[in-house]
Amino acid sequence: MKTKSLIYYALISSIFLFSLVSIWKILVTLQGVELKNFNFAIIITLGIAISLLNLLIGEKLNYLIKSTFFALIFVFVDGYIVQEMPIWYNIGIFAILIFFSLKINKYNQKYLASEHSSQIVVFDFLTLFGIVLFSFVILFPFYMMLITSFKTQAALLINPLDFSINFNQDFKELFKSYFVIFDTYKFGRYILISTFVSIGTVIVTLIFAIPAAYAVARLNFFGKNFLSTSILIIYMFPAIVLVIPLYTVFSQLGLRNSVGGLLIVYTATTLPVAIYMLQGYFKSIPKELEEAAIMDKLNWFGIIIKIILPLSIPAISSVALYVFMIAWNEFLFSLMFLDNPNSFTLSRAIQYLSGDAETPRQYLMAGSVVVTIPVLLIFVYFEKYLVSGLTAGSVKG
Repeated sequence: MKTKSLIYYALISSIFLFSLVSIWKILVTLQGVELKNFNFAIIITLGIAISLLNLLIGEKLNYLIKSTFFALIFVFVDGYIVQEMPIWYNIGIFAILIFFSLKINKYNQKYLASEHSSQIVVFDFLTLFGIVLFSFVILFPFYMMLITSFKTQAALLINPLDFSINFNQDFKELFKSYFVIFDTYKFGRYILISTFVSIGTVIVTLIFAIPAAYAVARLNFFGKNFLSTSILIIYMFPAIVLVIPLYTVFSQLGLRNSVGGLLIVYTATTLPVAIYMLQGYFKSIPKELEEAAIMDKLNWFGIIIKIILPLSIPAISSVALYVFMIAWNEFLFSLMFLDNPNSFTLSRAIQYLSGDAETPRQYLMAGSVVVTIPVLLIFVYFEKYLVSGLTAGSVKG
C-alpha cells in the first residue's frame, strides 16, 4: 500500500466527514441548540481514526456491523463526552456516520496499492463534497421558507433568525399561515387557475408540437433544414422585449385578464423547444416501422397515433413536464397581462401579496411553499421520464 495514497485517503475522507458534520451542526444551531464549538480537531481526529480502522478491519467484519460500530463511537465522543446533545442531534450524527462509513467501505489496502489510487480517492471525495455543498446551498432557502411558514408574527418579531419549530403548539396554530392563505387570500382559486393554465398549455403545446416535430423529422418540404435549425430563434430575444407588443395586441383583442390569453402566450413560448426536443427523438425511431405501416395501408395520422406516440412516451413525458413547469412558474407575462385578482395565477398572487406592506412574512412563505410543493412532487415522480426523454435521440439525427 502506497504511503501517499494512505495519507490522501485519511485526510480527505476526514475533511469530508467534517463538512457533513459541520452542515448538520449549522442546522442544529438554527433550532436553538447552543454549541460550545465545532470541535474541529476532534472531528478530524475521529475521521482519520475511522478511516484507518476501516482499512485495518477490511472485510473481517460485515460492513453494516462495521458502520454501526464507527457511528456509535463517533456519537459517544461527540454527543456525550465533548458536549451532551439532544437525542435528535445524535440520531442525525449517527445517520451521517452510517453514510460516511458506507462510502469509505469500498476502499481497502489492495485498492490503495493500485496505480493512480490517490487521484481517484481525491476525485471521489471532491465530487461527493461538491454534491453535498451544492445540495445544502440549494435546499437551505427552501428550509428557511418552510420553517418561516410555521412561525407566528410575534416569534418573527422577537427573533427573526430563529429557525426552530415549536411543536408544543396545536395543529391549527402550527398550520395557521396555510389556513389563512386559503381562507383569506383565496389560494384555492389560484391553485385551480394555475393548474388549468399549466395543464391546458401542456395539452395545446403537444397537440401542435407532435405533428410539427414529426413533419420536420420525416417529411421533405421547402425550408425544412432552415426550420429545423432556426426553430429556437425566438429564445434569442428576452421575454421582456416581447411583452410590450404582446401587451398592446392583447389589450386591443380583449385578451387581458383571461386564461385564454395566457394559454396563447405560454403555448407560443414553449412550442419551439417542444418541437426541437421531439424531432430529435422521432428521428431515432427506425423508418422501417413506418414503411411497414404504409404497406399495411395506414395513413400518416394513423402512423403517428399507433406507432410514433406509443414509442415516444419518454420524450413526450419529458416535454410535458418541461412545459408544465414553465407554465406553473411563469411570472413576467402573468404580471403584465393579469390585473384582476380573480384571474391571478399562483406566481402572480405571491407578487400581489408581497406588494402589500401589511401582509405578514409567514403568509408569503406559506404561499411560496404552496407554489413549490406541487411542481417538486411532479418533478420527483416524472424525473426518470425527463432524463430518458432528454437523452434519447441524441445520437441519431
